[in-house]
Amino acid sequence: MTQFEDVWIPYGAYWSSPFCAWQGSFANLAPIPFAAELTRRALGERQLAADDIDGMCLGITVPSKGSFYGAPWLAGLAGLCNLSGPTIHQACATSVRCLVEAAEELEAEGATAYLAVTADRTSNGPHVFYPNPTGPGGTGDSENLVLDSFGHDPYAKNSMLQTAENVAREKGIDRAAQEEITLLRYAQYERARSDEPDFFARYMLQPVEVRQGKRVLGTVTGDEGVHPTTADALGRLRPVLDGGTVTFGTQTHPADGSAGMLLVAGRDRARAMARDGHVDVQLLSYGQARVKQGFMPMATVPAARQALDRAGIGAGQLASVTTHVPFAVNDVLLSRELPMDPEKMNRHGCSLVWGHPQAPTGMRAIEELVEDLVLRGGGYGLFTGCAAGDSAAAAVVRVSTR
Repeated sequence: MTQFEDVWIPYGAYWSSPFCAWQGSFANLAPIPFAAELTRRALGERQLAADDIDGMCLGITVPSKGSFYGAPWLAGLAGLCNLSGPTIHQACATSVRCLVEAAEELEAEGATAYLAVTADRTSNGPHVFYPNPTGPGGTGDSENLVLDSFGHDPYAKNSMLQTAENVAREKGIDRAAQEEITLLRYAQYERARSDEPDFFARYMLQPVEVRQGKRVLGTVTGDEGVHPTTADALGRLRPVLDGGTVTFGTQTHPADGSAGMLLVAGRDRARAMARDGHVDVQLLSYGQARVKQGFMPMATVPAARQALDRAGIGAGQLASVTTHVPFAVNDVLLSRELPMDPEKMNRHGCSLVWGHPQAPTGMRAIEELVEDLVLRGGGYGLFTGCAAGDSAAAAVVRVSTR
């Protein structure tokens, strides 16, 4: 017995933009209109009829102009004018929460085909002023939403970087282990890009034109901001925190991007809408967890175990694992405690390499999980990733080929 009994992802009915490092090519694109443009394009290229979709949600973490109108605005711009739905914000766990929302709607027969779209722009993040007439002289409070959120958890009173250092210290994850996993992830990404470049084309929309009105300012043909990484270069970097182990080379970078996925009730319907009806993709379960204050990377382990328990399988039955890796510490810890051979995780790279635009990060990783399982002839796959507030979310899928 699995947690979700009849929730399916039509093979190929998902997409992601390339991810661009912040202040790069996507820095000035409004995230919701940009996501709507890509959604309309993806539905057309995948021959998915808008009239067949009867449920949707939007996942977005960083507010932008007009985002108060969230999912209904995106639906209208994407040609899904009769749809509405929730706008979901759960930091790095947003993608999993969007899939859970879709699955629960499908299981409850609130929809038969549910679209989950995620979008975020960390570039040019909002600077928010909060009026406070009782403050000294009537002055208010202000917040640089992106940078201040990275730098300070208002509950645990630490930065996200400090959580990685806390876990590294408690679990004995030294700098050498972090750099080793970093080099592996970059090597996996480079192998995928050079030896099997069609892997990214399996799910990624490319090229993507960057426009201002009708004027084309540039064209993005792949991830932007991925930098060469060598052992010597990593070794020359100083830890970000005095006395720490995490450097700028062993953590991810903020990025901009969008990703989406369609889920349906019924295997036959999924096959009819799939790119290849001989491939079945089923969403089996999800997990979520929260750990002690200031130990965010640690939460991926209990979230993964909960998802596996709900799917009725063990870690030894997994054919593939993808993860959100804000810090190399995350993958070192997970590979030790799951346990899992690091070589069998993130075979085509991960967010440590291609960046972290918040909400879309997990969605892209789950799409890569599905495609990796297809290349291996099917099997069980796990995604897990930590999120703000010392929390994490995970999901288990099963791919079968006929």
